Amino acid sequence: MLSNSVSDLSFMSIYGQRAQVPGAIIIDGGSGYCKFGWSKYSAPSGRSATFLEFGNVESPMYSKLRHSFSTIYTRMQVKTSTQPIIVSILICHYDDTESDKAARTQLKDAIHSALFDMNVPAVCAVNQAILALFAAKKVSGIVVNIGFHQTSIVPILHGKIMHQVGVEVVGIGALKLTGFLKEQMQQKNIYFGSLYTVRALKEIHLVGIAESLLFALDYKAELTKDTKSTFQIASEGCFTLSEERFKTGEILFQPRIAGMRAMGLQNAVAPCIEHCHDAELMVDDSWYKTIVLAGGSACLPGLAERLEKELYDLLPSCMSNGIRVLPPPYGVDSAWFGAKLIGNLSSFPTSWCVMRKQFRHRSRRKFMW
Repeated sequence: MLSNSVSDLSFMSIYGQRAQVPGAIIIDGGSGYCKFGWSKYSAPSGRSATFLEFGNVESPMYSKLRHSFSTIYTRMQVKTSTQPIIVSILICHYDDTESDKAARTQLKDAIHSALFDMNVPAVCAVNQAILALFAAKKVSGIVVNIGFHQTSIVPILHGKIMHQVGVEVVGIGALKLTGFLKEQMQQKNIYFGSLYTVRALKEIHLVGIAESLLFALDYKAELTKDTKSTFQIASEGCFTLSEERFKTGEILFQPRIAGMRAMGLQNAVAPCIEHCHDAELMVDDSWYKTIVLAGGSACLPGLAERLEKELYDLLPSCMSNGIRVLPPPYGVDSAWFGAKLIGNLSSFPTSWCVMRKQFRHRSRRKFMW
Protein backbone atom coordinates (compact mmCIF):
# COMPACT_ATOMS: atom_id res chain seq x y z
CA MET A 1 0.00 0.00 0.00
CA LEU A 2 1.23 3.46 -0.81
CA SER A 3 1.14 6.18 1.81
CA ASN A 4 -0.42 9.51 0.94
CA SER A 5 2.94 11.05 1.71
CA VAL A 6 4.74 9.07 -1.00
CA SER A 7 4.04 11.77 -3.52
CA ASP A 8 2.95 15.35 -3.04
CA LEU A 9 2.07 15.53 -6.72
CA SER A 10 -1.15 17.46 -7.13
CA PHE A 11 -2.64 19.66 -9.79
CA MET A 12 -2.06 22.78 -7.71
CA SER A 13 1.61 21.94 -7.22
CA ILE A 14 1.97 21.41 -10.98
CA TYR A 15 -0.02 24.48 -11.95
CA GLY A 16 1.89 26.58 -9.45
CA GLN A 17 5.06 25.96 -11.46
CA ARG A 18 3.72 27.64 -14.58
CA ALA A 19 5.73 30.56 -15.91
CA GLN A 20 6.29 32.52 -19.07
CA VAL A 21 8.61 30.09 -20.79
CA PRO A 22 9.32 29.45 -24.49
CA GLY A 23 6.45 27.56 -26.06
CA ALA A 24 6.58 23.92 -27.04
CA ILE A 25 5.09 22.25 -30.09
CA ILE A 26 2.19 19.96 -29.20
CA ILE A 27 1.01 17.03 -31.33
CA ASP A 28 -1.96 15.06 -30.05
CA GLY A 29 -2.16 12.04 -32.32
CA GLY A 30 -5.75 11.15 -31.47
CA SER A 31 -7.45 8.11 -32.96
CA GLY A 32 -9.85 9.96 -35.26
CA TYR A 33 -7.60 12.84 -36.30
CA CYS A 34 -4.47 14.64 -35.11
CA LYS A 35 -4.40 18.10 -33.43
CA PHE A 36 -1.26 20.22 -33.41
CA GLY A 37 -0.12 23.71 -32.40
CA TRP A 38 1.93 25.79 -29.95
CA SER A 39 1.62 25.55 -26.18
CA LYS A 40 1.46 29.35 -25.97
CA TYR A 41 -1.64 29.43 -28.20
CA SER A 42 -5.17 29.27 -26.82
CA ALA A 43 -6.16 26.26 -28.97
CA PRO A 44 -4.72 23.85 -31.56
CA SER A 45 -3.77 25.65 -34.75
CA GLY A 46 -4.46 22.78 -37.13
CA ARG A 47 -5.67 19.22 -37.67
CA SER A 48 -4.46 16.40 -39.88
CA ALA A 49 -4.75 12.66 -40.41
CA THR A 50 -3.57 10.43 -37.56
CA PHE A 51 -0.18 8.73 -37.48
CA LEU A 52 -1.74 5.43 -38.55
CA GLU A 53 -3.21 6.89 -41.75
CA PHE A 54 0.17 7.87 -43.23
CA GLY A 55 1.74 5.42 -45.67
CA ASN A 56 0.21 2.08 -46.60
CA VAL A 57 -0.94 -0.66 -44.23
CA GLU A 58 2.43 -2.45 -44.35
CA SER A 59 4.53 0.65 -43.66
CA PRO A 60 6.60 0.31 -40.46
CA MET A 61 5.51 2.51 -37.55
CA TYR A 62 8.71 4.56 -37.77
CA SER A 63 7.90 5.52 -41.39
CA LYS A 64 4.31 6.46 -40.52
CA LEU A 65 5.48 8.62 -37.63
CA ARG A 66 8.27 10.28 -39.61
CA HIS A 67 5.91 11.12 -42.47
CA SER A 68 3.25 12.43 -40.08
CA PHE A 69 5.67 14.59 -38.07
CA SER A 70 7.29 15.98 -41.21
CA THR A 71 3.91 16.96 -42.62
CA ILE A 72 2.93 18.76 -39.40
CA TYR A 73 6.23 20.67 -39.17
CA THR A 74 5.81 21.73 -42.79
CA ARG A 75 2.27 22.96 -42.15
CA MET A 76 3.41 24.85 -39.05
CA GLN A 77 6.32 26.36 -41.02
CA VAL A 78 8.79 25.83 -38.19
CA LYS A 79 12.28 24.32 -38.08
CA THR A 80 12.47 21.01 -36.23
CA SER A 81 15.59 22.06 -34.31
CA THR A 82 14.09 25.10 -32.60
CA GLN A 83 11.61 23.89 -29.95
CA PRO A 84 10.91 20.90 -27.68
CA ILE A 85 7.85 18.84 -28.54
CA ILE A 86 5.08 17.15 -26.55
CA VAL A 87 3.53 14.13 -28.26
CA SER A 88 0.56 12.12 -27.06
CA ILE A 89 0.88 8.34 -27.14
CA LEU A 90 -2.12 6.34 -28.34
CA ILE A 91 -3.85 4.22 -25.71
CA CYS A 92 -2.79 0.69 -26.72
CA HIS A 93 -1.01 -2.45 -25.45
CA TYR A 94 -2.98 -2.36 -22.23
CA ASP A 95 -1.90 -5.39 -20.22
CA ASP A 96 0.82 -5.79 -17.60
CA THR A 97 2.40 -8.67 -19.55
CA GLU A 98 6.01 -8.63 -20.71
CA SER A 99 4.93 -8.59 -24.37
CA ASP A 100 2.70 -5.54 -23.88
CA LYS A 101 5.39 -3.77 -21.85
CA ALA A 102 7.81 -4.38 -24.72
CA ALA A 103 5.25 -3.12 -27.26
CA ARG A 104 4.73 0.10 -25.28
CA THR A 105 8.50 0.63 -25.11
CA GLN A 106 8.86 -0.01 -28.85
CA LEU A 107 6.14 2.54 -29.68
CA LYS A 108 7.76 5.18 -27.47
CA ASP A 109 11.19 4.41 -28.97
CA ALA A 110 9.73 4.76 -32.48
CA ILE A 111 8.35 8.20 -31.57
CA HIS A 112 11.68 9.29 -30.10
CA SER A 113 13.69 7.89 -33.02
CA ALA A 114 11.51 9.58 -35.64
CA LEU A 115 11.71 12.97 -33.94
CA PHE A 116 15.38 12.87 -32.96
CA ASP A 117 16.30 11.81 -36.51
CA MET A 118 14.55 15.03 -37.56
CA ASN A 119 16.85 16.97 -35.21
CA VAL A 120 14.21 17.81 -32.58
CA PRO A 121 16.08 18.85 -29.39
CA ALA A 122 13.79 17.36 -26.72
CA VAL A 123 10.76 15.05 -26.70
CA CYS A 124 8.05 14.57 -24.08
CA ALA A 125 5.86 11.56 -24.97
CA VAL A 126 2.87 11.09 -22.67
CA ASN A 127 -0.13 8.78 -22.88
CA GLN A 128 -3.35 10.42 -24.10
CA ALA A 129 -5.29 9.27 -21.04
CA ILE A 130 -2.83 10.99 -18.69
CA LEU A 131 -3.05 14.21 -20.70
CA ALA A 132 -6.87 14.13 -20.60
CA LEU A 133 -6.70 13.70 -16.82
CA PHE A 134 -4.29 16.65 -16.50
CA ALA A 135 -6.71 18.77 -18.54
CA ALA A 136 -9.35 18.05 -15.89
CA LYS A 137 -6.93 19.41 -13.25
CA LYS A 138 -6.37 15.94 -11.78
CA VAL A 139 -3.35 13.66 -11.51
CA SER A 140 -5.25 10.60 -10.22
CA GLY A 141 -8.50 9.08 -11.40
CA ILE A 142 -10.01 6.87 -14.09
CA VAL A 143 -10.13 8.06 -17.70
CA VAL A 144 -12.84 6.68 -19.99
CA ASN A 145 -11.60 7.39 -23.51
CA ILE A 146 -14.04 6.78 -26.37
CA GLY A 147 -11.64 6.39 -29.26
CA PHE A 148 -12.25 5.85 -32.95
CA HIS A 149 -12.39 2.04 -32.81
CA GLN A 150 -12.76 1.23 -29.13
CA THR A 151 -13.29 2.60 -25.65
CA SER A 152 -10.56 2.33 -23.01
CA ILE A 153 -10.99 2.57 -19.24
CA VAL A 154 -7.63 3.63 -17.78
CA PRO A 155 -6.84 3.88 -14.03
CA ILE A 156 -4.16 6.50 -13.26
CA LEU A 157 -2.45 7.22 -9.94
CA HIS A 158 -0.09 10.20 -9.52
CA GLY A 159 0.20 10.57 -13.29
CA LYS A 160 1.09 6.92 -13.89
CA ILE A 161 -1.12 4.31 -15.58
CA MET A 162 -1.85 1.42 -13.22
CA HIS A 163 -1.37 -1.45 -15.69
CA GLN A 164 -1.12 -3.87 -12.77
CA VAL A 165 -4.66 -2.91 -11.74
CA GLY A 166 -5.90 -3.43 -15.27
CA VAL A 167 -6.99 -1.35 -18.24
CA GLU A 168 -10.44 -2.36 -19.48
CA VAL A 169 -11.36 -2.23 -23.18
CA VAL A 170 -14.78 -2.16 -24.86
CA GLY A 171 -14.91 -2.88 -28.59
CA ILE A 172 -17.20 0.06 -29.36
CA GLY A 173 -15.92 3.45 -30.47
CA ALA A 174 -16.91 6.47 -32.51
CA LEU A 175 -16.86 4.50 -35.77
CA LYS A 176 -19.48 2.04 -34.46
CA LEU A 177 -21.70 4.89 -33.29
CA THR A 178 -21.50 6.56 -36.71
CA GLY A 179 -22.12 3.25 -38.46
CA PHE A 180 -25.19 2.51 -36.35
CA LEU A 181 -26.65 5.96 -37.01
CA LYS A 182 -26.07 5.35 -40.72
CA GLU A 183 -27.98 2.03 -40.54
CA GLN A 184 -30.92 3.67 -38.80
CA MET A 185 -31.06 6.46 -41.37
CA GLN A 186 -30.99 3.92 -44.20
CA GLN A 187 -33.84 1.94 -42.60
CA LYS A 188 -35.93 5.13 -42.57
CA ASN A 189 -34.94 5.99 -46.14
CA ILE A 190 -33.20 9.19 -45.03
CA TYR A 191 -30.88 10.06 -47.90
CA PHE A 192 -27.33 11.25 -47.17
CA GLY A 193 -24.41 11.90 -49.46
CA SER A 194 -21.69 9.92 -47.66
CA LEU A 195 -20.55 8.60 -44.29
CA TYR A 196 -18.98 12.01 -43.68
CA THR A 197 -22.48 13.51 -43.73
CA VAL A 198 -23.58 11.06 -41.04
CA ARG A 199 -20.48 11.83 -38.98
CA ALA A 200 -21.14 15.57 -39.30
CA LEU A 201 -24.71 14.99 -38.14
CA LYS A 202 -23.49 12.98 -35.15
CA GLU A 203 -20.94 15.64 -34.21
CA ILE A 204 -23.05 18.72 -34.87
CA HIS A 205 -23.01 19.53 -31.13
CA LEU A 206 -19.24 20.06 -31.27
CA VAL A 207 -19.67 23.26 -33.28
CA GLY A 208 -22.35 24.56 -30.93
CA ILE A 209 -25.20 24.49 -33.45
CA ALA A 210 -27.54 21.96 -31.83
CA GLU A 211 -27.65 18.64 -29.99
CA SER A 212 -28.55 15.98 -32.54
CA LEU A 213 -27.59 12.94 -30.46
CA LEU A 214 -27.96 12.64 -26.70
CA PHE A 215 -27.71 10.05 -23.94
CA ALA A 216 -30.94 9.41 -22.07
CA LEU A 217 -30.89 9.15 -18.29
CA ASP A 218 -33.84 6.75 -18.65
CA TYR A 219 -33.73 5.18 -22.11
CA LYS A 220 -37.11 3.42 -22.02
CA ALA A 221 -38.88 6.55 -20.81
CA GLU A 222 -37.24 8.63 -23.52
CA LEU A 223 -38.54 6.35 -26.26
CA THR A 224 -42.14 7.16 -25.24
CA LYS A 225 -41.61 10.87 -25.89
CA ASP A 226 -41.77 12.87 -29.09
CA THR A 227 -38.08 13.56 -29.73
CA LYS A 228 -38.33 14.45 -33.41
CA SER A 229 -36.09 17.33 -34.46
CA THR A 230 -34.60 18.68 -37.68
CA PHE A 231 -30.93 19.56 -38.17
CA GLN A 232 -29.14 21.29 -41.01
CA ILE A 233 -25.75 20.26 -42.33
CA ALA A 234 -23.98 22.82 -44.51
CA SER A 235 -24.13 21.94 -48.22
CA GLU A 236 -26.01 18.73 -47.41
CA GLY A 237 -29.47 19.96 -46.42
CA CYS A 238 -31.83 19.17 -43.53
CA PHE A 239 -32.22 15.87 -41.70
CA THR A 240 -35.03 14.86 -39.34
CA LEU A 241 -34.21 12.43 -36.54
CA SER A 242 -36.39 11.03 -33.76
CA GLU A 243 -35.67 7.97 -31.57
CA GLU A 244 -32.29 7.42 -33.25
CA ARG A 245 -31.11 10.55 -31.41
CA PHE A 246 -31.03 8.45 -28.21
CA LYS A 247 -30.78 4.97 -29.71
CA THR A 248 -27.39 5.64 -31.31
CA GLY A 249 -25.55 6.42 -28.07
CA GLU A 250 -27.45 3.72 -26.19
CA ILE A 251 -25.36 1.02 -27.86
CA LEU A 252 -22.51 2.05 -25.54
CA PHE A 253 -24.63 0.77 -22.64
CA GLN A 254 -26.64 -1.87 -24.53
CA PRO A 255 -24.53 -3.15 -27.46
CA ARG A 256 -27.12 -5.83 -28.27
CA ILE A 257 -29.34 -3.10 -29.73
CA ALA A 258 -26.88 -2.94 -32.63
CA GLY A 259 -26.45 -6.73 -32.73
CA MET A 260 -23.03 -6.63 -31.06
CA ARG A 261 -21.65 -9.05 -28.51
CA ALA A 262 -19.77 -6.69 -26.25
CA MET A 263 -19.99 -5.56 -22.68
CA GLY A 264 -21.73 -2.30 -21.91
CA LEU A 265 -19.64 0.67 -20.84
CA GLN A 266 -20.95 0.55 -17.26
CA ASN A 267 -19.99 -3.13 -17.04
CA ALA A 268 -16.41 -2.26 -17.96
CA VAL A 269 -15.99 0.78 -15.71
CA ALA A 270 -17.47 -0.93 -12.62
CA PRO A 271 -14.85 -3.77 -12.54
CA CYS A 272 -12.08 -1.20 -12.98
CA ILE A 273 -13.35 0.62 -9.88
CA GLU A 274 -13.57 -2.69 -8.00
CA HIS A 275 -9.99 -3.57 -8.95
CA CYS A 276 -8.76 -0.16 -7.82
CA HIS A 277 -10.61 -0.60 -4.51
CA ASP A 278 -9.24 -4.11 -3.94
CA ALA A 279 -5.65 -3.11 -4.82
CA GLU A 280 -5.52 -0.76 -1.79
CA LEU A 281 -2.88 1.43 -3.42
CA MET A 282 -3.72 4.39 -1.19
CA VAL A 283 -5.06 4.86 2.33
CA ASP A 284 -7.55 7.32 0.83
CA ASP A 285 -9.62 5.47 -1.77
CA SER A 286 -11.11 8.61 -3.28
CA TRP A 287 -8.44 8.74 -6.02
CA TYR A 288 -10.34 6.36 -8.31
CA LYS A 289 -13.74 7.96 -7.72
CA THR A 290 -13.06 10.78 -10.17
CA ILE A 291 -13.89 9.54 -13.67
CA VAL A 292 -12.94 11.77 -16.59
CA LEU A 293 -14.45 11.26 -20.04
CA ALA A 294 -12.33 11.83 -23.15
CA GLY A 295 -12.80 11.63 -26.90
CA GLY A 296 -15.15 13.32 -29.36
CA SER A 297 -18.08 10.96 -28.78
CA ALA A 298 -17.70 11.46 -25.01
CA CYS A 299 -18.81 15.06 -25.63
CA LEU A 300 -22.34 13.92 -26.47
CA PRO A 301 -24.73 15.52 -23.94
CA GLY A 302 -25.93 13.34 -21.07
CA LEU A 303 -23.16 10.71 -21.10
CA ALA A 304 -21.56 11.78 -17.80
CA GLU A 305 -24.89 11.80 -15.96
CA ARG A 306 -25.96 8.45 -17.42
CA LEU A 307 -22.68 6.67 -16.62
CA GLU A 308 -22.72 8.04 -13.07
CA LYS A 309 -26.28 6.77 -12.57
CA GLU A 310 -25.37 3.31 -13.91
CA LEU A 311 -22.33 3.04 -11.62
CA TYR A 312 -24.36 3.97 -8.52
CA ASP A 313 -26.83 1.23 -9.48
CA LEU A 314 -24.13 -1.40 -10.07
CA LEU A 315 -21.65 -0.84 -7.26
CA PRO A 316 -22.01 -1.23 -3.48
CA SER A 317 -22.25 2.04 -1.57
CA CYS A 318 -18.73 1.68 -0.13
CA MET A 319 -17.39 2.02 -3.69
CA SER A 320 -20.01 4.22 -5.33
CA ASN A 321 -20.30 6.95 -2.69
CA GLY A 322 -18.42 10.00 -3.91
CA ILE A 323 -18.12 8.91 -7.55
CA ARG A 324 -18.13 11.86 -9.99
CA VAL A 325 -18.13 11.49 -13.76
CA LEU A 326 -16.75 14.58 -15.50
CA PRO A 327 -17.36 15.42 -19.18
CA PRO A 328 -14.30 16.18 -21.35
CA PRO A 329 -13.00 19.48 -19.89
CA TYR A 330 -11.95 20.83 -23.31
CA GLY A 331 -14.10 18.72 -25.59
CA VAL A 332 -12.26 16.90 -28.36
CA ASP A 333 -9.09 18.86 -27.55
CA SER A 334 -8.74 17.76 -23.90
CA ALA A 335 -5.51 15.80 -24.39
CA TRP A 336 -4.02 18.74 -26.30
CA PHE A 337 -4.81 21.09 -23.40
CA GLY A 338 -3.30 18.61 -20.93
CA ALA A 339 -0.10 18.80 -22.97
CA LYS A 340 -0.39 22.60 -23.04
CA LEU A 341 -0.34 22.62 -19.24
CA ILE A 342 2.89 20.59 -19.22
CA GLY A 343 4.48 22.83 -21.86
CA ASN A 344 3.86 25.94 -19.75
CA LEU A 345 5.53 24.62 -16.58
CA SER A 346 8.73 26.23 -15.40
CA SER A 347 10.14 22.69 -15.02
CA PHE A 348 9.58 22.03 -18.74
CA PRO A 349 11.44 20.70 -20.64
CA THR A 350 14.10 19.68 -18.08
CA SER A 351 12.03 17.36 -15.88
CA TRP A 352 9.65 16.08 -18.53
CA CYS A 353 11.64 15.51 -21.71
CA VAL A 354 14.09 13.04 -23.15
CA MET A 355 16.95 15.00 -24.69
CA ARG A 356 18.48 13.84 -27.97
CA LYS A 357 21.81 13.04 -26.34
CA GLN A 358 20.13 11.08 -23.56
CA PHE A 359 18.21 8.96 -26.02
CA ARG A 360 21.26 8.24 -28.10
CA HIS A 361 23.07 6.97 -25.02
CA ARG A 362 20.03 4.90 -23.96
CA SER A 363 19.90 6.41 -20.49
CA ARG A 364 18.25 4.19 -17.88
CA ARG A 365 16.76 7.09 -16.02
CA LYS A 366 13.11 6.71 -14.99
CA PHE A 367 10.76 9.35 -16.36
CA MET A 368 7.53 10.61 -14.84
CA TRP A 369 5.25 8.89 -17.31
